[in-house]
Amino acid sequence: MIQSETLELLEWHRLCQHLSTFAATKLGAIVARALLIPTTLEESKELLAQTKEVYQLESLLTPGLSFEGIQDIGDSLERAELQGILSGEELLAIATTLAGARNLRRLIDNQEDIPILAELVAELRTYPELEQEIHRCIDERSQVTNRASQKLGEIREDLRKSRGQITQKLHNIIQAKSGALQEPIITQRGERYVIPVKAPQKDAVPGVVHDTSTSGATLYVEPNSIVSMGNQLRQAIRREQAEEEAIRRNLTEQVAAVKPDLEKLLAIVTTLDIATAKARYSFWIGGNPPRFVNRQEQQIITLRQLRHPLLVWQQQHEQGHPVIPVDLLISPHIKVVTITGPNTGGKTVTLKTLGLAALMAKVGLFVPAREPVEIPWFDQVLADIGDEQSLQQSLSTFSGHIRRISRILNALGTGDRRLGIRDWEMGEMRENGGDGEVIFLMPNAQCPMPNSLVLLDEVGAGTDPVEGSALAIALLQYLADHAQLTIATTHFGELKALKYEDVRFENASVEFNDATLSPTYRLLWGIPGRSNALAIALRLGLKPEVVEAAKSQVGEATDEVNQVIAGLEAQRRSQETKAAEAQELLRQAEKLYKEVSQKATALQEREKDLRAYQEVAVQEAIIQAKGQIAEVIRRLQQGKPTAQDAQQATKALSEITEKYQPAPPPKPKPGFMPKVGDRIRIPKLGQTAEVLTAPDTDGEFSVRFGIMKMMVQLQDIESLEGQKPEPTAKPKPAPAVIPPPAPALAIRTSKNTVDLRGKRVADAEYILEKAISEADGPLWIIHGYGTGKLKQGVHAFLHKHPRVSHHEPAEQADGGTGVTIAHVEQVTSDR
Repeated sequence: MIQSETLELLEWHRLCQHLSTFAATKLGAIVARALLIPTTLEESKELLAQTKEVYQLESLLTPGLSFEGIQDIGDSLERAELQGILSGEELLAIATTLAGARNLRRLIDNQEDIPILAELVAELRTYPELEQEIHRCIDERSQVTNRASQKLGEIREDLRKSRGQITQKLHNIIQAKSGALQEPIITQRGERYVIPVKAPQKDAVPGVVHDTSTSGATLYVEPNSIVSMGNQLRQAIRREQAEEEAIRRNLTEQVAAVKPDLEKLLAIVTTLDIATAKARYSFWIGGNPPRFVNRQEQQIITLRQLRHPLLVWQQQHEQGHPVIPVDLLISPHIKVVTITGPNTGGKTVTLKTLGLAALMAKVGLFVPAREPVEIPWFDQVLADIGDEQSLQQSLSTFSGHIRRISRILNALGTGDRRLGIRDWEMGEMRENGGDGEVIFLMPNAQCPMPNSLVLLDEVGAGTDPVEGSALAIALLQYLADHAQLTIATTHFGELKALKYEDVRFENASVEFNDATLSPTYRLLWGIPGRSNALAIALRLGLKPEVVEAAKSQVGEATDEVNQVIAGLEAQRRSQETKAAEAQELLRQAEKLYKEVSQKATALQEREKDLRAYQEVAVQEAIIQAKGQIAEVIRRLQQGKPTAQDAQQATKALSEITEKYQPAPPPKPKPGFMPKVGDRIRIPKLGQTAEVLTAPDTDGEFSVRFGIMKMMVQLQDIESLEGQKPEPTAKPKPAPAVIPPPAPALAIRTSKNTVDLRGKRVADAEYILEKAISEADGPLWIIHGYGTGKLKQGVHAFLHKHPRVSHHEPAEQADGGTGVTIAHVEQVTSDR
């Protein structure tokens, strides 16, 4: 009972009425106006997930979800099951509903990342064959069509002919008896064709009179000559009606056969409609999806910029005042919050706003607050808001509050322990306990604490202030033990001190503007409200001497408390101003950071483009250089190269190198020579190492890093300060008797390349001898890897050959150790 009473006090029905205006179907609007509150957390999460997915879907689809054609066919399904015959309108409504449901399912199936909605429509059966059969038999005007059955077509053809014969006969009579007629027209009375005959000349057209005009001057006569034809027409009409009824009965039986599936279809479509209405209403009020938190896990209730949804509606539709939001940040250890402050300051609105927010979250609606929205899932929302005076039941304000609070405490749990509270207004509730005692059941202290939200407005009001204050304190302390969260408004100053006695209590107050002597409707946390009754009374015109006398009665202690509270409020306003300034500085810093980041990104993009441009230019230069080198090689390959040709090729290659090879980077200034025991850095490996041996003449020495030892070259290391080592002085080689071959001849061509792969050593020696005799420079010998025997044989042959000065493995690009370059001495010629 108290739950339904709470819904009434919070005006939940008004919110549901507003929600119903966003429903697309009649059935959806009916369900929305009587929206049920879920009883489990899982059900609430399911409803919230539906709203989120529809919200997401609506943002992706321009027209949103369409419920066109879907109608409330519940009554028709019931009548079909009871073997009633559905009308054409009802059958057509079923067909359009099937089509609308199929379009909905197709739309949802074509989307991604909406698993809840996809699962909801997965079992939706739309029976396209039934829909097609209905459209075949029923036209857009809800009439049975001629194609519904062959018999019906034949009957209607007979009807057409009969009507043609009757009208033709009547036209002949009209022409022959025009003087006896009021008008030359054919009309109907009681499904019989008649003509209007003047009453004085009724004998001119003998027949059956079916009707007369109001004045009696006109008789509607069916001539005797068409009476038999009319009888035949009526019989044909009866046959037509019987056939139409048979067709509709057949369609009705088909509908009745799938009634359970159609009822399920209707339920699924209505669920989608409700979810869509919630998503659209949530968007309209600027809501955000709530997250259910567990206060036992030390999670905070976070409701920033929370607005009352009914006031938002009033502002938008009824040009109401702007809605002033409140901030509710409640720590998990807080069980009771007492809100104090002047009347009309917004205390009651705060209670209702929080209660509606809790209910909205439970039914899957977004909450009109700034993200993140974090609120517990309350098993019950119980409220005592407003007055419950009743002359008929002899209830005062205090008695009404006690009755409702009694029901709240009973709803928190059941037990056999009773609590007696004296009836401070004697004689008004004696019937409950006798001897002026109010009796109501209290929850058993051994029961676990229900996850309930209790909202109490003006707790303890309506009776003696001292006793009312004591009752309020006892009640709030009890609720701290037995309810998850209690929010209470009060004017009693004694309740403000509970915070300093019990950590589960917190104070809040509605702000009051001393300059305008009016509330600002802002909620201040941690500061109790001060009494402004005297200031307001003075502003409302009460004589100053009366107000001054009242101040003297209040006493200095109260005045000092008010001054302390005023000081706290001023300090809080100062802190809020500084916080706002800090927020503005933070906003400017974020803006500056964003601008700098954008510029840095632009520079990086520009550098990237420049590198890409340079890479393209380098690639083009390489391609061009390769082309020129290829041209030099082609010239060399045109005939047997001579020394002069080699010199010209060398000169050409030097020019190409100077043109395309980039300038070498400046070499770092040498600065040190590593000694045994020094620490050096190896940039290629990203490691530092210890020198174990001094560098040899080739600049190679041993180092150790960790447990590993390795040989490195001087050019591969640097000091810890980044200095490069001094190059080692190498002994000058003795002057060669035979000058080295010209660089140009080091170019590999098909003429100076011999492929010995797959040959035996003996065959290879014969081929080599022939190639060496014709060679005039380096000779590339391809022997491959294999077992290594061919390579060994080739090297042994070259080592003994008198024209081969020396041989060496080819560069890695030319085959590496699988290719040997033999340097063949030139033979002096007389050319």
